Amino acid sequence: MKRSKIWFALFVSPILLAFTVVVVVPMLIGIYYSFTNWDGIRSGSWVGLSNYIKVLTNDKDFFKSFIFTAKFAATSVVTINLLGFLLALLVTRGLRLSNVLRSVFFMPNLIGGLILGFIWQFIFTNGFNAVGKFLGVEFLQGWLADSTTGFLGLVILMSWQMAGYMMIIYISALENIPESLLEAADIDGANSFHKLIHITIPLVAQAFTVGLFLALSNSFKLFDQNLALTGGGPYNSTQMLALNIYNTAFRFNDFGVAQAKAVLFLIAVAAITLTQIYYSKKREVEM
Repeated sequence: MKRSKIWFALFVSPILLAFTVVVVVPMLIGIYYSFTNWDGIRSGSWVGLSNYIKVLTNDKDFFKSFIFTAKFAATSVVTINLLGFLLALLVTRGLRLSNVLRSVFFMPNLIGGLILGFIWQFIFTNGFNAVGKFLGVEFLQGWLADSTTGFLGLVILMSWQMAGYMMIIYISALENIPESLLEAADIDGANSFHKLIHITIPLVAQAFTVGLFLALSNSFKLFDQNLALTGGGPYNSTQMLALNIYNTAFRFNDFGVAQAKAVLFLIAVAAITLTQIYYSKKREVEM
Protein backbone atom coordinates (compact mmCIF):
# COMPACT_ATOMS: atom_id res chain seq x y z
CA MET A 1 0.00 0.00 0.00
CA LYS A 2 2.78 2.39 0.97
CA ARG A 3 4.70 1.51 -2.18
CA SER A 4 1.68 2.22 -4.39
CA LYS A 5 1.28 5.64 -2.74
CA ILE A 6 4.92 6.44 -3.48
CA TRP A 7 4.49 5.50 -7.15
CA PHE A 8 1.28 7.53 -7.29
CA ALA A 9 3.08 10.57 -5.84
CA LEU A 10 5.95 10.20 -8.32
CA PHE A 11 3.50 9.92 -11.19
CA VAL A 12 1.38 12.93 -10.17
CA SER A 13 4.12 15.27 -8.87
CA PRO A 14 5.39 16.50 -12.30
CA ILE A 15 1.84 17.43 -13.31
CA LEU A 16 1.18 19.16 -10.00
CA LEU A 17 4.49 21.01 -10.27
CA ALA A 18 3.70 22.20 -13.80
CA PHE A 19 0.17 23.22 -12.78
CA THR A 20 1.52 25.14 -9.79
CA VAL A 21 4.17 26.98 -11.80
CA VAL A 22 1.98 27.75 -14.82
CA VAL A 23 -1.41 28.38 -13.17
CA VAL A 24 -1.33 28.79 -9.38
CA VAL A 25 1.75 31.02 -9.00
CA PRO A 26 0.80 33.47 -11.82
CA MET A 27 -2.74 33.65 -10.43
CA LEU A 28 -1.48 34.55 -6.95
CA ILE A 29 0.94 37.12 -8.39
CA GLY A 30 -1.89 38.58 -10.47
CA ILE A 31 -4.13 38.87 -7.40
CA TYR A 32 -1.32 40.74 -5.61
CA TYR A 33 -0.83 43.15 -8.52
CA SER A 34 -4.57 43.87 -8.57
CA PHE A 35 -4.03 45.74 -5.30
CA THR A 36 -1.21 47.91 -6.74
CA ASN A 37 -0.87 50.67 -9.34
CA TRP A 38 1.62 48.64 -11.39
CA ASP A 39 2.08 49.97 -14.94
CA GLY A 40 3.89 46.94 -16.33
CA ILE A 41 7.37 48.46 -15.99
CA ARG A 42 7.91 49.90 -12.54
CA SER A 43 6.95 48.04 -9.39
CA GLY A 44 3.71 49.63 -8.26
CA SER A 45 2.80 50.78 -4.78
CA TRP A 46 -0.01 49.27 -2.72
CA VAL A 47 -3.37 50.97 -3.38
CA GLY A 48 -5.72 48.53 -1.66
CA LEU A 49 -9.19 48.17 -3.17
CA SER A 50 -9.03 51.33 -5.28
CA ASN A 51 -8.59 49.36 -8.54
CA TYR A 52 -11.68 47.28 -7.80
CA ILE A 53 -13.66 50.40 -6.82
CA LYS A 54 -12.58 52.08 -10.05
CA VAL A 55 -13.69 49.10 -12.13
CA LEU A 56 -17.03 48.67 -10.36
CA THR A 57 -17.99 52.36 -10.25
CA ASN A 58 -16.34 54.18 -13.17
CA ASP A 59 -15.61 51.65 -15.92
CA LYS A 60 -18.72 51.53 -18.12
CA ASP A 61 -16.88 49.61 -20.85
CA PHE A 62 -16.23 46.74 -18.43
CA PHE A 63 -19.92 46.24 -17.68
CA LYS A 64 -20.81 46.72 -21.34
CA SER A 65 -18.28 44.03 -22.25
CA PHE A 66 -19.58 41.75 -19.49
CA ILE A 67 -23.18 42.01 -20.73
CA PHE A 68 -22.08 41.40 -24.33
CA THR A 69 -19.98 38.40 -23.23
CA ALA A 70 -22.87 36.95 -21.21
CA LYS A 71 -25.25 37.28 -24.18
CA PHE A 72 -22.67 35.73 -26.47
CA ALA A 73 -22.01 32.84 -24.06
CA ALA A 74 -25.72 32.10 -23.58
CA THR A 75 -26.30 32.02 -27.34
CA SER A 76 -23.15 30.06 -28.17
CA VAL A 77 -23.79 27.40 -25.54
CA VAL A 78 -27.11 26.57 -27.19
CA THR A 79 -25.89 26.66 -30.80
CA ILE A 80 -22.64 24.74 -30.15
CA ASN A 81 -24.25 21.92 -28.19
CA LEU A 82 -27.28 21.68 -30.48
CA LEU A 83 -25.09 21.49 -33.58
CA GLY A 84 -22.67 19.06 -31.91
CA PHE A 85 -25.50 16.76 -30.84
CA LEU A 86 -27.16 16.84 -34.28
CA LEU A 87 -23.84 16.10 -35.99
CA ALA A 88 -23.26 13.20 -33.58
CA LEU A 89 -26.70 11.79 -34.42
CA LEU A 90 -25.88 12.11 -38.12
CA VAL A 91 -22.53 10.31 -38.04
CA THR A 92 -23.75 7.47 -35.79
CA ARG A 93 -26.46 6.33 -38.19
CA GLY A 94 -24.16 3.90 -40.00
CA LEU A 95 -23.59 5.99 -43.12
CA ARG A 96 -20.81 4.96 -45.50
CA LEU A 97 -19.09 8.33 -45.16
CA SER A 98 -19.42 8.51 -41.37
CA ASN A 99 -15.65 8.45 -40.71
CA VAL A 100 -15.01 11.07 -43.40
CA LEU A 101 -17.77 13.30 -42.04
CA ARG A 102 -16.38 13.00 -38.51
CA SER A 103 -12.99 14.22 -39.73
CA VAL A 104 -14.50 17.06 -41.74
CA PHE A 105 -16.72 18.27 -38.89
CA PHE A 106 -13.87 18.10 -36.35
CA MET A 107 -11.29 19.83 -38.57
CA PRO A 108 -12.24 23.48 -37.74
CA ASN A 109 -11.31 22.80 -34.11
CA LEU A 110 -7.69 22.18 -35.20
CA ILE A 111 -7.35 25.66 -36.71
CA GLY A 112 -6.01 28.45 -34.50
CA GLY A 113 -8.43 31.11 -33.31
CA LEU A 114 -6.59 34.02 -34.96
CA ILE A 115 -6.53 32.25 -38.33
CA LEU A 116 -10.21 31.38 -38.02
CA GLY A 117 -10.99 35.00 -37.21
CA PHE A 118 -9.19 36.26 -40.31
CA ILE A 119 -10.81 33.57 -42.50
CA TRP A 120 -14.31 34.49 -41.38
CA GLN A 121 -13.50 38.19 -41.56
CA PHE A 122 -12.75 37.68 -45.26
CA ILE A 123 -15.98 35.68 -45.69
CA PHE A 124 -18.13 38.30 -43.96
CA THR A 125 -16.56 41.41 -45.49
CA ASN A 126 -16.10 40.07 -49.02
CA GLY A 127 -18.32 37.04 -49.56
CA PHE A 128 -21.39 38.26 -47.69
CA ASN A 129 -20.96 41.79 -49.06
CA ALA A 130 -20.76 40.56 -52.66
CA VAL A 131 -23.81 38.32 -52.26
CA GLY A 132 -25.72 41.11 -50.55
CA LYS A 133 -24.99 43.57 -53.35
CA PHE A 134 -25.88 41.00 -56.00
CA LEU A 135 -29.21 40.12 -54.36
CA GLY A 136 -29.91 43.63 -53.10
CA VAL A 137 -30.08 42.48 -49.48
CA GLU A 138 -28.79 45.19 -47.13
CA PHE A 139 -28.60 42.80 -44.18
CA LEU A 140 -25.66 40.98 -45.79
CA GLN A 141 -23.72 44.18 -46.52
CA GLY A 142 -21.26 45.65 -44.01
CA TRP A 143 -21.67 42.55 -41.85
CA LEU A 144 -18.98 43.43 -39.28
CA ALA A 145 -19.72 47.18 -39.27
CA ASP A 146 -22.76 46.75 -37.02
CA SER A 147 -22.96 45.47 -33.46
CA THR A 148 -25.90 43.12 -34.17
CA THR A 149 -24.35 41.39 -37.18
CA GLY A 150 -20.93 41.48 -35.49
CA PHE A 151 -22.47 39.55 -32.60
CA LEU A 152 -23.96 37.03 -35.03
CA GLY A 153 -20.60 36.74 -36.78
CA LEU A 154 -18.87 35.81 -33.51
CA VAL A 155 -21.57 33.24 -32.72
CA ILE A 156 -21.24 31.69 -36.19
CA LEU A 157 -17.45 31.52 -35.91
CA MET A 158 -17.49 29.98 -32.42
CA SER A 159 -20.21 27.47 -33.33
CA TRP A 160 -18.39 26.44 -36.51
CA GLN A 161 -15.16 25.91 -34.57
CA MET A 162 -16.46 24.03 -31.53
CA ALA A 163 -19.41 22.02 -32.89
CA GLY A 164 -17.10 19.27 -34.15
CA TYR A 165 -15.39 19.02 -30.77
CA MET A 166 -18.75 18.66 -29.01
CA MET A 167 -19.71 16.09 -31.65
CA ILE A 168 -16.89 13.80 -30.44
CA ILE A 169 -18.17 14.00 -26.86
CA TYR A 170 -21.72 13.18 -27.90
CA ILE A 171 -20.58 10.36 -30.19
CA SER A 172 -18.91 8.60 -27.26
CA ALA A 173 -22.11 8.93 -25.23
CA LEU A 174 -24.38 7.77 -28.06
CA GLU A 175 -22.26 4.72 -28.79
CA ASN A 176 -22.53 3.64 -25.13
CA ILE A 177 -26.33 3.42 -25.26
CA PRO A 178 -27.30 -0.27 -24.97
CA GLU A 179 -28.74 -1.59 -28.22
CA SER A 180 -31.16 -3.73 -26.19
CA LEU A 181 -33.01 -0.59 -25.03
CA LEU A 182 -33.44 0.67 -28.58
CA GLU A 183 -34.58 -2.77 -29.79
CA ALA A 184 -37.09 -2.99 -26.94
CA ALA A 185 -38.43 0.43 -27.89
CA ASP A 186 -38.81 -0.72 -31.51
CA ILE A 187 -40.76 -3.77 -30.35
CA ASP A 188 -43.04 -1.53 -28.28
CA GLY A 189 -43.74 0.58 -31.38
CA ALA A 190 -41.77 3.69 -30.44
CA ASN A 191 -40.84 5.95 -33.34
CA SER A 192 -37.52 7.80 -33.76
CA PHE A 193 -38.75 10.91 -31.94
CA HIS A 194 -39.93 8.94 -28.92
CA LYS A 195 -36.64 7.04 -28.72
CA LEU A 196 -34.74 10.33 -28.91
CA ILE A 197 -36.75 11.99 -26.13
CA HIS A 198 -37.21 9.06 -23.75
CA ILE A 199 -34.02 7.01 -24.28
CA THR A 200 -31.23 8.88 -26.07
CA ILE A 201 -31.34 12.28 -24.36
CA PRO A 202 -31.67 10.93 -20.77
CA LEU A 203 -28.79 8.49 -21.34
CA VAL A 204 -26.44 11.18 -22.69
CA ALA A 205 -27.21 13.62 -19.85
CA GLN A 206 -23.63 13.37 -18.53
CA ALA A 207 -22.31 14.33 -21.96
CA PHE A 208 -24.62 17.37 -21.93
CA THR A 209 -23.14 18.41 -18.58
CA VAL A 210 -19.61 18.24 -20.00
CA GLY A 211 -20.62 19.92 -23.25
CA LEU A 212 -22.39 22.79 -21.51
CA PHE A 213 -19.43 23.36 -19.19
CA LEU A 214 -16.86 23.41 -22.01
CA ALA A 215 -18.96 25.63 -24.26
CA LEU A 216 -19.77 28.04 -21.43
CA SER A 217 -16.20 28.39 -20.15
CA ASN A 218 -14.72 28.72 -23.65
CA SER A 219 -17.33 31.28 -24.69
CA PHE A 220 -16.61 33.47 -21.68
CA LYS A 221 -12.84 33.22 -22.24
CA LEU A 222 -12.98 33.95 -25.98
CA PHE A 223 -10.18 36.31 -27.00
CA ASP A 224 -8.26 35.55 -30.19
CA GLN A 225 -11.35 35.12 -32.39
CA ASN A 226 -12.77 38.38 -31.05
CA LEU A 227 -9.48 40.17 -31.68
CA ALA A 228 -9.12 38.87 -35.24
CA LEU A 229 -12.74 39.09 -36.38
CA THR A 230 -14.05 42.42 -35.06
CA GLY A 231 -11.30 43.82 -32.83
CA GLY A 232 -14.10 44.89 -30.48
CA GLY A 233 -15.54 47.31 -33.04
CA PRO A 234 -17.45 49.24 -33.99
CA TYR A 235 -16.84 51.56 -31.02
CA ASN A 236 -16.20 48.66 -28.62
CA SER A 237 -19.75 47.36 -29.18
CA THR A 238 -18.48 43.79 -29.78
CA GLN A 239 -15.66 43.89 -27.25
CA MET A 240 -15.67 40.86 -24.97
CA LEU A 241 -14.27 40.74 -21.43
CA ALA A 242 -10.95 39.12 -22.30
CA LEU A 243 -10.29 41.73 -25.00
CA ASN A 244 -11.32 44.52 -22.62
CA ILE A 245 -8.80 43.29 -20.04
CA TYR A 246 -6.11 42.99 -22.72
CA ASN A 247 -6.71 46.56 -23.94
CA THR A 248 -6.62 47.93 -20.39
CA ALA A 249 -3.25 46.28 -19.78
CA PHE A 250 -1.42 46.59 -23.09
CA ARG A 251 -3.02 49.63 -24.73
CA PHE A 252 -3.43 51.85 -21.68
CA ASN A 253 -0.60 50.32 -19.57
CA ASP A 254 -2.89 50.12 -16.54
CA PHE A 255 -1.89 46.67 -15.37
CA GLY A 256 -3.21 47.05 -11.84
CA VAL A 257 -6.74 47.80 -13.04
CA ALA A 258 -6.44 45.05 -15.67
CA GLN A 259 -5.52 42.54 -12.97
CA ALA A 260 -8.50 43.67 -10.88
CA LYS A 261 -10.73 43.08 -13.90
CA ALA A 262 -9.14 39.67 -14.40
CA VAL A 263 -9.85 38.67 -10.79
CA LEU A 264 -13.48 39.80 -11.07
CA PHE A 265 -13.67 37.92 -14.37
CA LEU A 266 -12.31 34.76 -12.71
CA ILE A 267 -14.86 34.99 -9.89
CA ALA A 268 -17.76 35.56 -12.32
CA VAL A 269 -16.80 32.68 -14.64
CA ALA A 270 -16.20 30.33 -11.70
CA ALA A 271 -19.58 31.20 -10.18
CA ILE A 272 -21.45 30.76 -13.46
CA THR A 273 -19.79 27.48 -14.47
CA LEU A 274 -20.10 25.93 -10.99
CA THR A 275 -23.79 26.88 -10.92
CA GLN A 276 -24.24 25.28 -14.35
CA ILE A 277 -22.52 22.08 -13.21
CA TYR A 278 -24.65 21.93 -10.05
CA TYR A 279 -27.96 22.20 -11.90
CA SER A 280 -26.82 19.90 -14.72
CA LYS A 281 -25.82 17.21 -12.23
CA LYS A 282 -29.13 17.67 -10.43
CA ARG A 283 -30.92 17.26 -13.75
CA GLU A 284 -28.96 14.05 -14.42
CA VAL A 285 -30.26 12.54 -11.17
CA GLU A 286 -33.85 13.53 -12.04
CA MET A 287 -33.53 11.85 -15.44
